[in-house]
Amino acid sequence: MTSIKELDVNHLIGKEIGTSTILSELARGGMAIIFIAYQRTLKRRIAVKILPKILLTHQKAELFQQEAEAAAILSHPNIIQIYDVGEVDEFIYFTMQLIQGQPLTHLLQSIKKQVLPSKRFMPVKVIIQIFTQILDALDYAHQQGIIHRDIKPDNIMIEEHTQRPIIADFGVAKVLREAEEDHSIARGSPLYMPPEQMINDSTDERSDLYAAGIMLFEMLVPKLPLPKFESYEDLLKQKLLNKKGIFIAKPSELNPFLNMMMDEIVLKAIAYEPEKRFVNCCELKNTLEEYQKKYL
Repeated sequence: MTSIKELDVNHLIGKEIGTSTILSELARGGMAIIFIAYQRTLKRRIAVKILPKILLTHQKAELFQQEAEAAAILSHPNIIQIYDVGEVDEFIYFTMQLIQGQPLTHLLQSIKKQVLPSKRFMPVKVIIQIFTQILDALDYAHQQGIIHRDIKPDNIMIEEHTQRPIIADFGVAKVLREAEEDHSIARGSPLYMPPEQMINDSTDERSDLYAAGIMLFEMLVPKLPLPKFESYEDLLKQKLLNKKGIFIAKPSELNPFLNMMMDEIVLKAIAYEPEKRFVNCCELKNTLEEYQKKYL
């Protein structure tokens, strides 16, 4: 079966999709290709994400359409805007906001590569400022009945000029993941997946909270304190078997700028059982804001 990396899409450059013209390829993911396009009607550059039909079953294509349409109803400054959903002979697609910036992953990597050890920590105030905006966006989406299912630094864009975090891939993550082969879950994002999602794909807002909690841990420390593992499959097994959590150190043990209260916050967010986590994003957001008032 052809993979997304092997797919030749040069013939799509210059192709008109709806009111837009594809200009250049921007990035590739596990199941999709993102292009920069020019929207002629509004004279602006946008992004077009295509999912080649050769990589999807008819059922998955229909499900993608439904999920993308659901995500399009979301209107929040920290959630990427979806403009249009459509289909042509070769692929299904949606057009969306083109963000001038970089994934949170890149920002974290650049900080952690600093020569001076003291510079390898993002200021805690900045972390809370970014993270509470993400939580606000997630809480809004959850109120609309939409769960992201794939929160991780790669899916958080940081706008270049404003440093505003913007959540991408909202509402379609489940479709993309399920469209892969069954065993591919080990190649996805096992580190951020809550146990219940790995076991039976049961998800609710607390599942997004778990993934966000792992991401918060990652933002707070130079390197996540993971146990030794030989493969992602091994990491998955350790996550499922160890109900006390897989991390071998607490945030405050790795970051001298943290109060131990942050340990309680992070560990509650990533508790094995959903009922032991924060009730919702709003509760976690309020707790972090209280932490900021007391300790920063």
